[in-house]
Amino acid sequence: MKIAVLGTGMVGRAVAVGLTGLGHDVVIGSRDPAEGRAKMETEDFGTGSAIHGQITVATYAEASQDADLVVNALHGRGSIAGIWAARISDDTVVLDVANPLDFTGELPTLFVGNDDSLGEQIQREFPSLRVVKSLNTMTAEAMVDPTVINGGDFTTFVSGNDDAAKAQVISLLTALGHHDVIDVGDITTARGTEALMLAWIRLMGPIESPYFTWKIAR
Repeated sequence: MKIAVLGTGMVGRAVAVGLTGLGHDVVIGSRDPAEGRAKMETEDFGTGSAIHGQITVATYAEASQDADLVVNALHGRGSIAGIWAARISDDTVVLDVANPLDFTGELPTLFVGNDDSLGEQIQREFPSLRVVKSLNTMTAEAMVDPTVINGGDFTTFVSGNDDAAKAQVISLLTALGHHDVIDVGDITTARGTEALMLAWIRLMGPIESPYFTWKIAR
């Protein structure tokens, strides 16, 4: 499968390496491809270092051309502009892993209200795309290697309006090693999973590690 990953930050690079390791044809979309290529050549990729050289870096639009799936790994506030620049084909599945975090104040907040989410904003802005929210409730490494947290025994949430798109994402998550996946419902349920990140950020200090996430006990 050809996958475009929008964003060359820590999340985008980790996701690109993880998906390449599954055998997918991954292209990273960057606002500045030269800078993006430099990051791929110099950053420490840990266990993925042997394969990161296989990943192409291109413009957002070049990366998304003919992609079977696009991952939005951009900063929350830059997500809509980046997706516009990507010119993604109608009906493409967009896996949105970004969070609407705002760190400008004394304490972190969400830049969406209680009656909205970044996932919903993307779906409204791009009604021809099939947006699925997932993987936004954990640190980047765990997105593609769940075993780094509790041996992979935690819950991964999926939200979206299109059942077939969610099934495609769940299949990808399972291939990555996510075995406890809950389909929360339509894209409005992203309000809940995005809000979890406010608690996650505040817990990271007392826990003294980003290697934790949520487990639904039932």
